Amino acid sequence: MIGRMGELILLRHGETEWSRAGRHTGWTDVPLTAAGEAAAAALAPVLARRDIRAAFTSPLQRAARTAALAGLAGAEQDPDLREWDYGGYEGVTTPQIRVQRPGWYLWRDGVIPGDADHPGETAEQVGARADAVLRRVTPLLAGGDVALVGHGHMLRVLTARWLRLGPSEGRLFRLGTGTVCTLGTEHDEPVITSWNVPPC
Repeated sequence: MIGRMGELILLRHGETEWSRAGRHTGWTDVPLTAAGEAAAAALAPVLARRDIRAAFTSPLQRAARTAALAGLAGAEQDPDLREWDYGGYEGVTTPQIRVQRPGWYLWRDGVIPGDADHPGETAEQVGARADAVLRRVTPLLAGGDVALVGHGHMLRVLTARWLRLGPSEGRLFRLGTGTVCTLGTEHDEPVITSWNVPPC
């Protein structure tokens, strides 16, 4: 490798009413809370110190609004950055699901089909979307950092794929709302350079 590669900067959107309540929020387009907006705005000074060549965001408003508040007003919308489609578990909490499916665990057991707007996805399907994002943005890292604004489970899957792990290994990377992470390389091998960092 010639020269220094930029880093992938991952931002998880700020808090929503559903994320605060632990409800699975896939493709339902819910807004940020006031606390979520404040957390997103607090990310702006962190990003201002970076050499960001390009920025991309999920089209869902909680991510797009986070991008704008964090100073990435020109972020390009990328449908592949949408959250995992939870199908029939959209809007439902893990304890509620476990009433019907004791011991249920998303990363192992997946989701059930929902309605036409929420058909559901497997971890492998989310991984394929993450791979598509990485194919598009990795060449841009030669010119600086690239910011991706998205969602908890999707960004965890994307991190697993960056590290050449299976999509379900995203379970290893807990990720809070309104946080920033960075992915880079060491000796040309993919690594996590920071994880789940709240704004200072």
